[in-house]
Amino acid sequence: MKEQLDPYAQLQVTSTSSTVEGWVLYDSSCGACSRWVPFWAPALRRIGLGVESLQAPWVGEKLGLRTDELLADIRILFDDGRQVTGPDVYRYVMRRVWWALPFYLIAAAPGTRRVFDAAYRTFAKHRHQISATCGLNEHS
Repeated sequence: MKEQLDPYAQLQVTSTSSTVEGWVLYDSSCGACSRWVPFWAPALRRIGLGVESLQAPWVGEKLGLRTDELLADIRILFDDGRQVTGPDVYRYVMRRVWWALPFYLIAAAPGTRRVFDAAYRTFAKHRHQISATCGLNEHS
């Protein structure tokens, strides 16, 4: 059973980290995802997160999810097996990057949290159509 992290856990801004403590897992068949997640890889590395495709063989084996479940959301998989999924991935990252902390506060506030979650859900559901419309092809 996967453990969800509390998105309202104590605020912390993490400085640079030399080790990977977890992986941001994204859908590499999505043009927007495969362009933007690797673009942010250096910033994610500074907070202890590597970047990997959800389609990587080890990811499916480790998580043991059906393909549709696996590709439904962006995820963070930590070395100890904990996971963060969907809009909570963005909140997790934003609260650890000093300049993104104001965005975290907006995304975590009770009223705007629902709006942020709905916006994420809408994007996630239509990410392939959005990518195609914007001319963002998947990257290998």
